[in-house]
Amino acid sequence: MIWTLGLLSLFGFSIDPISILVPFLVLAIGISHGVQMSAAAGAAIRNGADAHEAARTAFRRLILPGTVALASDGAGFLTMLIIDVQIIRDLALTMSIGVAAILLTNLLFLPVLMSYARPGPGYRERLLRTARSSAPVWERLAQLAAWPYAAGTLLLASILLAIGAEGARHYAIGDVHEGVPELRAESRYNRDSEVITRLFAVGVDVLTVIVETRPDACIDFDVLDRIDDFAACMAQVPGVQSSLSLPEVARKINAGYNEGHPKWRTLPRSSATLVQSTGPIETGSGLLNADCSVMPVLIFTTDHRAGTIDRVVAEVNAFAEVHDDEHLRFRLATGNLGVMAATNDLVRDAEVEMMVWIYCAVLTLCLLAFRSLRATLCVVVPLALVTTLTFALMAVLEIGLKVSTLPVAALGVGIGVDYGIYIFSDLRRRLIAGAALVDAFRGTLAVTGSAVLVTGMTLALGVVTWIFSGLQFQADMGLLLTFMFLANMSGAVLLAPALAWLFYGLPGQVSQRK
Repeated sequence: MIWTLGLLSLFGFSIDPISILVPFLVLAIGISHGVQMSAAAGAAIRNGADAHEAARTAFRRLILPGTVALASDGAGFLTMLIIDVQIIRDLALTMSIGVAAILLTNLLFLPVLMSYARPGPGYRERLLRTARSSAPVWERLAQLAAWPYAAGTLLLASILLAIGAEGARHYAIGDVHEGVPELRAESRYNRDSEVITRLFAVGVDVLTVIVETRPDACIDFDVLDRIDDFAACMAQVPGVQSSLSLPEVARKINAGYNEGHPKWRTLPRSSATLVQSTGPIETGSGLLNADCSVMPVLIFTTDHRAGTIDRVVAEVNAFAEVHDDEHLRFRLATGNLGVMAATNDLVRDAEVEMMVWIYCAVLTLCLLAFRSLRATLCVVVPLALVTTLTFALMAVLEIGLKVSTLPVAALGVGIGVDYGIYIFSDLRRRLIAGAALVDAFRGTLAVTGSAVLVTGMTLALGVVTWIFSGLQFQADMGLLLTFMFLANMSGAVLLAPALAWLFYGLPGQVSQRK
């Protein structure tokens, strides 16, 4: 983690509300891979090796799966570069720098340090006692690789996949709650903005439509009349609080020049009178530019939920499709809702592409490491199940997919694959050596089981504290990442052996069918 923070400073990166997760995740990932190396060395010491030989054995056993796991982590982070949002790209690069540091420290430096360790005289006995005490647990879990427990696990996974797929259909892109997403609903800012929106015809959420026309169009009745019609049409859209445009202000000024009589609150047809009505309106009002070639229309909404934004944007596009011509064009959009609308479109377009790239990267790395499609499926299928359940959880908890939560999928898949790679690399080595599936899984758990559990808990504890953050999007990220880390750990321990039973069949055949 110290290396990561130093490299970030060296390369000119800073810490922001989203990239603040980098130190937490780098520390958690580093500890998790270090635990795997320590567990492998401990298993060698338990079998009678000295510290130097144990470090060599652990290095030989874990250099390939460790490299593949960290490469998968890095691939998951780098896929976020396809998202054209600078803060997400910075997060992708900073996390990749952290993974590169872990690759050096955990896979290369840690075995060297372990080789110089001198365990005490009772260390091997403590390892043996720990192994004996945990053996009944591994014995029970090993039955998941045999009938009927494997079949039951696969059936349960299929049911969860069906439920998750149905739930994932209902998650929203964008915000699903009122109030700014950066803060909690009970924050002072959100409570104040709710009162303002409820009591007044304006609010903190505004979509500004840019109306482009020819110079001096603010004294052209036909142009102003069409802009006025647009503003009136937008004011009738459900979710719109009010609209504000140059013609509306010009009508009020015209009435003011006529003793405020309501009958004169109209747009004058005479250009000379329009000069009088629009002249007092300054460019600082945001309703026109210096030569009157641009006249924005401000649309105030009751909230910035995804449904509200989509509805207003659709109405603007529908109006523009009918009324745009070479002299007048309605263009989307500025204001905070304009930024949110553009961001939601970007997330909607990048979501599928990002997931395809990350799964292609994980599949490729696993195929290169295992040289077996069935072994790769045993690692990737639990990941796909957890990803589906995560999107379903987002729908249930009403967490929208947006810039702050989109990286969760990449982080969860990239880091979550580590469990399966470590477990299945050792499991497959034992199967190829001729061990029965149940015996092979029991032996794998004896070496990597505790390390995987510690890894999962370490990663989860590294982010679970974010749930209590005062920033709502950090709390959402903490909740989703905690779920993904724990669920991926459970999938690697519980579902991977059942998939091995399904794909590899009868014990003793793996060495002939690898």
